[in-house]
Amino acid sequence: MSNRGSFGSKIGVVLAAAGSAVGLGNVWRFPTEVGNNGGAAFILIYLFSVFFIGVPVMVSEFVIGRNTHANTITAFRKLAPKTWWRIGGIEGVFVAFFISCYYIVVSGWTLHYTVASFLNRLSGDQDYKAFFNSFVSNPWEPIIYTVVFMLMTHFVIVRGVERGIERFSKLMMPMLLLIIAVLVICSFSMSGFAEGITYLLRPDFSKVTPSVVLSAVGQAFYSLSLAMGCLCTYASYFGPNTNLMKTAMSVSVIDTCVAILCGFIIFPAVFSVPGVEPGEGPGLVFITLPHVFNIAFHSVPLIGFLFSSLFYLLLLLSALTSAISLHEPVTAYIHEEWHVSRHRAAGMVTAGCILLAIACSLSMGVWNGFRIGGLCLFDLFDFVSAKIILPLGGIIICLFVGWRLDRQLVYNEVTNNGSLRIRLFRLYIFLVRWVAPLAISIIFINELFLS
Repeated sequence: MSNRGSFGSKIGVVLAAAGSAVGLGNVWRFPTEVGNNGGAAFILIYLFSVFFIGVPVMVSEFVIGRNTHANTITAFRKLAPKTWWRIGGIEGVFVAFFISCYYIVVSGWTLHYTVASFLNRLSGDQDYKAFFNSFVSNPWEPIIYTVVFMLMTHFVIVRGVERGIERFSKLMMPMLLLIIAVLVICSFSMSGFAEGITYLLRPDFSKVTPSVVLSAVGQAFYSLSLAMGCLCTYASYFGPNTNLMKTAMSVSVIDTCVAILCGFIIFPAVFSVPGVEPGEGPGLVFITLPHVFNIAFHSVPLIGFLFSSLFYLLLLLSALTSAISLHEPVTAYIHEEWHVSRHRAAGMVTAGCILLAIACSLSMGVWNGFRIGGLCLFDLFDFVSAKIILPLGGIIICLFVGWRLDRQLVYNEVTNNGSLRIRLFRLYIFLVRWVAPLAISIIFINELFLS
């Protein structure tokens, strides 16, 4: 469309793309994966995976989006008309919507915990497991928070690319980084700071197994928001002078730094409390940490209150930036292909997500008995998207850019028609043709059939 939006500045491009990548995967899932897989050795493998698998896939999404300046489905159709490759675009839009439906439920939990923390309801000696279970199984309260969170996302999306997504990213990403800096400084005062940092930075390669390697590669893929249609859609708003390789590297560095710094926040707190293990799993953020924060700062309750409040605000902001990026691919497709206004397209997506999110939320409580393949709706949405659709989408993107697209077209996009000197272009092609699809295929087979 001739009146498509676009990002207005280079910093807006980087912060918006980084906001897409930085999400609950950094603050919640990354520390859990580190804790479950031996600490610093996992981080080293994760870093290798980010820059030798994640960056090539990200650049490939940028190539598709920027070359076509279209929504994800139309982009694939333009580049490969009348071929089955169009399924790559359909996958991107579908999985973005599918993930949104359960992601906003968890995001609603973060909003609830943020409010509860600021109201000082996460203090004192109480059963935080019962507090969490009582909330998520409630038939109405989680839904209210989910709807409020989705309306926050909707408010940004309807304002468009430059006035909405870019302006929000310029405000929220620096705020998010500032909160992280404050929390890291506060963690210096914890009794478990030295032990927590040692756990993060001293590698123990005796704990490295094939399973740990696959977990690190999978976390890198998930954390960077690859194959979700988000980065491809954002790239369609890039200007002709945007350096795709540099942008991908900048986004990956920011995303990785946020993930590691969140470890600097969480693990000193965990090691400050005897009996708490670093690999507590998904319950770490909502069940273990409120208890940990209270004990770690028991002598100075005010600091504990501020630390807890800022931490859950950080969690909320990271969830919001990712939710916005998941909303945009679907909104852009409906807006451009169904020829409706952006406001109406965004409203349709928001309404659809809320309806399915309500079902996912209720499946954690009153609808828990309704299961498909032994999974409640919430877990089913997570399994289908993370274990099946995302890996297949990543493989399609790699094969499409590495083998289907004309190599000169890819070169022109990566080098901005020859104006940029990219010394690693051949390495990029090799990685996207062979290394990335092979690694993603192994993860897909392992997760689906062997784990």
